[in-house]
Amino acid sequence: MYRFLLSRQWVILTLIALILMPVMVELGIWQMHRHEQENATNAVISASLAAPAVPVEKLTAPGARVPSHDNFRTVTATGHYDTAHQVVVRHRTSADDSTIGYYLVTPLVMTDGRAVLVNRGWIPAPQSGNDAQFPVLPPTPSGQVSITGRIRPDETTASTGIVDRPGLPPHMIMLINSGKLASQLPEQVLGGYVELTGTSPRPTGSQPQPVPAPTPGQSNGGYSPPHLAYAWQWWLFVAMVPVGWAILVRRELKDRRAQRAKATAQPGQGQDEKPSVPAEASLAE
Repeated sequence: MYRFLLSRQWVILTLIALILMPVMVELGIWQMHRHEQENATNAVISASLAAPAVPVEKLTAPGARVPSHDNFRTVTATGHYDTAHQVVVRHRTSADDSTIGYYLVTPLVMTDGRAVLVNRGWIPAPQSGNDAQFPVLPPTPSGQVSITGRIRPDETTASTGIVDRPGLPPHMIMLINSGKLASQLPEQVLGGYVELTGTSPRPTGSQPQPVPAPTPGQSNGGYSPPHLAYAWQWWLFVAMVPVGWAILVRRELKDRRAQRAKATAQPGQGQDEKPSVPAEASLAE
């Protein structure tokens, strides 16, 4: 009855099903690991956002790398802006991700003589649409200011996916990287940079659009799309493979039984029928 399972077609189909099941199990485990990693990252970000503000020099130093557990930590600094060395960062989106423009990065020379890069926020690109054209910059607060912001590690191609292009116009960059900009400043530059959230005294006039704070998902085992959903999807597919295989076997078996019954019934119908005899032949007999 089930000899058809030994046919080439069914052997190949069964082998494919047997191979797919462990592969999908591993894919589900991989997605679960990504979910756990994202939860851990979200927990670190949430802790950093909730931590009290500290002076920026306590978390970084010239040439230092901002540790991952300090990413997005609130920091403070006091000094004056160095507008002669400010730069714009190309291909950055507005807070609602709807418009391409620039980030405006201005060094803040602190009271101790060192400098820290400050991402003051987003500004729109020129209306001409030529992103190589230098945009119109908003006014920079003058005199001594005290700032508050989130400390961030230096951007790299590996961490952002943004390719650093050579030959850009002056004061235009692709990545915010203190190591690369340090050679252009007379002061020592602290590692990383600060995303500006507040300035005192409050600046007048139009200012760049602040970079929005991150919105980490629930941590400590909570739902963090899409990885957890993908993991359950892969494991659901694992259960569906044998079910689908059984349905196909049952359908094949049903079709074969129907064909066998039809083939058996046709010869029987021929034996029950009597040949017609012409009327003349009947009378002659």
